[in-house]
Amino acid sequence: MPHHEVTPEEIAMIEEMVAKARVAAEVIATYDQERVDRLARAICAAIYPLKVWGPICDEAVDETRLGDKVTKRNKRNKLKLILRDCLRQKSVGIIEEIPEKGLVKYAKPVGVIATLVPTTNPCVTPAGQAIYAVKARDVLICSPHPRAKKTTCKTVNIIRDVLVREGAPADIIQVIEEPSITLTQELMKRVDLIIATGGRPMVKAAYSAGVPAYGSGAGNSTVIVDNTANTKERAYEAATNTRISKCADFGSGCSCDGNLIVHEDVYDNFVEGLVKEGAYIPTWEEAEKIKKVMWDETGHRLPDTVAISAQAIAKAAGFEIPADRKFIAVPNNGQKEGFTIRTAEDIKKCIGKQHFFSTEKLTTLLTLFKYGGEFQTALDIMLEIFDKSGGKGHSCGLYSFDDDHIHRLGMCAPVSRCMIRQPNNRGNAGSATNGMPPTNSMGCGTWGGNIVSENITLKHYMNTTWVARPIPEDMPSLKELFGEFYQDGMDEE
Repeated sequence: MPHHEVTPEEIAMIEEMVAKARVAAEVIATYDQERVDRLARAICAAIYPLKVWGPICDEAVDETRLGDKVTKRNKRNKLKLILRDCLRQKSVGIIEEIPEKGLVKYAKPVGVIATLVPTTNPCVTPAGQAIYAVKARDVLICSPHPRAKKTTCKTVNIIRDVLVREGAPADIIQVIEEPSITLTQELMKRVDLIIATGGRPMVKAAYSAGVPAYGSGAGNSTVIVDNTANTKERAYEAATNTRISKCADFGSGCSCDGNLIVHEDVYDNFVEGLVKEGAYIPTWEEAEKIKKVMWDETGHRLPDTVAISAQAIAKAAGFEIPADRKFIAVPNNGQKEGFTIRTAEDIKKCIGKQHFFSTEKLTTLLTLFKYGGEFQTALDIMLEIFDKSGGKGHSCGLYSFDDDHIHRLGMCAPVSRCMIRQPNNRGNAGSATNGMPPTNSMGCGTWGGNIVSENITLKHYMNTTWVARPIPEDMPSLKELFGEFYQDGMDEE
């Protein structure tokens, strides 16, 4: 975002927006469950139709120069999932009772929420958050990325029109039309909650505002394909999952596959499957050319190759690839002399900030790592990637039919999400075929510098009051409590 000295007029504008939000908050706080459920439905129904959503997606790509118009359309499915989960939950009055503990929980609005909208999702983020916000009886002020302000404003205005038609205050949702860093900072100081979806600077700013905040961490999604992908059918299925995940919106999402760790016994079939799914396998010389247009000499990601097609990456690098290729898969760990990773020394040769292909790509490119021996080697590679190349806290995946392997990944992976035999990008943020809570904001725990290690969903938009009635005393005897550490006379002075 552009940075400039905030003017008195701009401060007055922000204060007026917050004042309007407070008025709207008083109104929506009086709504019953039926009313907020109707509003949630109305918002989703207004945005979801392709005749509305399609042009917004097209405008988003044109404005931001990021992503893909075709697959961006698919993101509207997230709105259906969010609405589904919202309609299945209570958010007004009593939301949970636990009789055996004498507990009753009541939902209360958070109040005024500032949402920092990322440039990669300028329409689905505010729309999804608006559904959650009205369900929780909150109000929302959106701060778009300057590169996506027109798209975000258009999305917000559609929602405002819906609210008016439903007899609700339009100011339940507002948007800063000309955003800047300083304006966003002023906004964040004046709200009750901040939801920051985007890059590290944005999240850091949110955490520094002196207001409760939910943020998301950086991605570098890493997927293991183990030796149970031992038929062409399974290897091809794993490859299909990769293509779906990698190609969504030209790989702009933090959940898109970045590193593939593949067992040597299934590697050839898997790569064959990738090619069948549209992968281009570059030579080492081509990979080196790609490296120069994706990173500078110090390893900082260059913006011009973020979220572009495989053909555009190749063209920027100075060569051409066939028009039917959907993504680029860099083989051999990005090394000139390919090798199978078997030892800790092998791992050090190809992973770390100095090995750019092991870091986050945010485009239609991924890196292939071949491993040999036991599953532990794959886990060690995954751990090294997250520790040395980034992405700790976000997500990883595993294509496996071995329950022990799945359990071991769950036990050791320093991430908040592990997707098993499904596309990472589709599964992490909620899917109709898994139980992940749907969201556009994914907490990454303390690993990723966040306060929660879960998807930011309805419960995070609500305050909760716990009412506790007396119950029969629930306290074990000292012998039961301390077990072998019990000593006679522990209550005696």
